[in-house]
Amino acid sequence: MRLLIVEDNVELSKLLSQGLGRAGYEVDAVSSAADARDALSGIRYAAMILDLGLPDEDGLAVLTALRRGSDPLPVIVLTARGGLQDRVGGLRSGADDYLVKPFALEELVARLEAILRRPGQLLGRSLELGNLVYDTESRQTFVAGTPRTFSARELSVLEILLRRQGRVVPKKAVEDHIFGLTGEVGSNAVEVYVSRLRKQLSEYGATVVIHTIRGVGYMMAAEK
Repeated sequence: MRLLIVEDNVELSKLLSQGLGRAGYEVDAVSSAADARDALSGIRYAAMILDLGLPDEDGLAVLTALRRGSDPLPVIVLTARGGLQDRVGGLRSGADDYLVKPFALEELVARLEAILRRPGQLLGRSLELGNLVYDTESRQTFVAGTPRTFSARELSVLEILLRRQGRVVPKKAVEDHIFGLTGEVGSNAVEVYVSRLRKQLSEYGATVVIHTIRGVGYMMAAEK
């Protein structure tokens, strides 16, 4: 699950990226409103962590533009502005939650998980298909009840295909989910990871199949 961090404090951005990475998320980090808009235009994120004091523009402008476009992307505002009117203004501008600096990383992760568990959002405790179960909190995978091991990038492919099971996932969406903004992508990188995942699932006896839709993308479905 990929997150976008918009924070101009380099050290804080690094700490957030590392902490959320340890919590099981893929993370892209940018430091300006302009870069945030560019990132949002190209990748569909699970949520955004948004600082308000950005160097080029107030972060609320990014949030307001999202909501004017009817984008339901979950947004947690992080800011040093802790006054009542600041908090009310952020929430009324469309923030899903508002966290005042300094804060504990554990609280941010808990608030993020709570938002993503809401109806219509992405995070459920488990994703299931056939005899395959993926636990989103522990990032463990079970086939017929037996724990099975996959690489981090295989898990990234597995997650996006499971979340959209029965639907075609464009190759570009899989690529963005795995590599985000900063990853170097080889010409056949997605095919390699899909192939590895398909082989692993078969060896483990998973009753699922990954279909390749030529020129479009991939779809995961239960075996018939």
